[in-house]
Order: sequence, then structure tokens, then C-alpha cells
Amino acid sequence: MIRLFVTAGLESSAHISLNTEQAHYLQRVMRLAPGEALLVFNGADGEWRARLVQGGKRGCVLQLEARVRDQASPPDLDLIIALVKRPRLETIVEKAAELGARRVRLAITERTNADRANVGRLFAIATEAAEQTGRLDVPEILAPEPLDRILASLGEGRRLMFCDEAGEAAPAAQALAGAPAGPWAVLIGPEGGFSAGERAHIRAAPLATPVSLGPRILRADTAAIVALSLWQSVLGDWRGA
Repeated sequence: MIRLFVTAGLESSAHISLNTEQAHYLQRVMRLAPGEALLVFNGADGEWRARLVQGGKRGCVLQLEARVRDQASPPDLDLIIALVKRPRLETIVEKAAELGARRVRLAITERTNADRANVGRLFAIATEAAEQTGRLDVPEILAPEPLDRILASLGEGRRLMFCDEAGEAAPAAQALAGAPAGPWAVLIGPEGGFSAGERAHIRAAPLATPVSLGPRILRADTAAIVALSLWQSVLGDWRGA
């Protein structure tokens, strides 16, 4: 069944007016006709079965019928990714949404090869991935900030999985074994790697856990997918799947 992310509050019998883009998607792309059902979610009120009750070129209206799933959130996991070129960054955001990251934080490092990102487009990509994968929320996409500022804002309780391709570190599954689940962040560097100063600063963080992602040097998009998958399999919601 079609799934759609909406920003309106969800409650029984409520009517929701969709924007032009969503109306086009439902009617022109998915060919949904009045009277047909779909699923909607907003990241707060669970998943609801809705029905298209009014269509047209200017928009369409849904009526909510019943909640089919209570709200659930993925593990409290941030992906901190150094800015890379747009196609790879878009892939990273898409896969982060599919793999259950709650936030994506864009980092500016000494060797980043991009200096900006279209956060609105990245959120749209994350939204589409959330709709397709069955999750009940959309990951937050935060605007680019210097890496040191991001690290300083993580808070005292959030642990950091530092994917260090240049230094000695235990394999990720081994390094994470026995670690508390809690809030975590996964840190992936730019395609040029972290500078020596950045590596030293990251490793000095009290809750940093340096890890290796294997014997080969991975591109940033591959590294993000591998790291998130390893974290989910050891500490995340894959354990009971």
C-alpha cells in the first residue's frame, strides 16, 4: 500500500489537505483514485489508514480512518558525515534513512571537498526513503557545521563510533561488543580522510570508540552504509529482527 509522510496531526475521521506535489504524486504517478486507501504517518502519531476522498489538479483531501501502528522510533543514532559531493551525499542520506539513523549531521572538516548542501532536497530524499521502508518517522537533516562544533554539541551521554581508516583500531563488531546501547553517533570522514590534528581531537573525546571497517579503504558512501549496518547489528534494532 502507498505510504505518505504528512505534517498534519493525525486523529480519527480527520481530513488532511495535501500539497500540490503530494497530490501529483498520488494521482498522476501512483494513479490513486478517489475511494482508494493509503497509509500516512507524521513521525508522532503512528501510522494511519486513510482514504482519498477528494481529488483534482489543485490538490486532494484524505480522510483518516483508523490507526494501524502505534508510534515507534528507531534507536537514538546520529550519522555525522563530512560533506562530500552531491551524488554521494544524497546516497548517504537515503541509506541512512533506510538503515534507521535518527539524525544526519553534516560536518565541515579540513579536507571536505564540498562547502554546502541543499538540506531541503536531502530531507525530501530522506522522506521518500522513510515512506518506502516502513519507518514511522523521517530522520532530521541538520545544516552543515564545523566538526569541532558538532562534537562539542553531542552531549555527555552520547557515545561516538569513530570510523578511523588511518589509525590502529579494532574491527567494529569487536569494538562495539559489550558497549551500552544508549545514544550513539557514527562519524565518517571526507574522501580525503581526517587530518592528523582532527584524528587526535576525535580520539581524545571521552566517549569515542575508534573502529576499523575492514582492510580496504572505503569511499564515504560505502563507509556510511557499512558502519550503520554494523552498529545496528550489534547495538541497534537489528538484534531482535
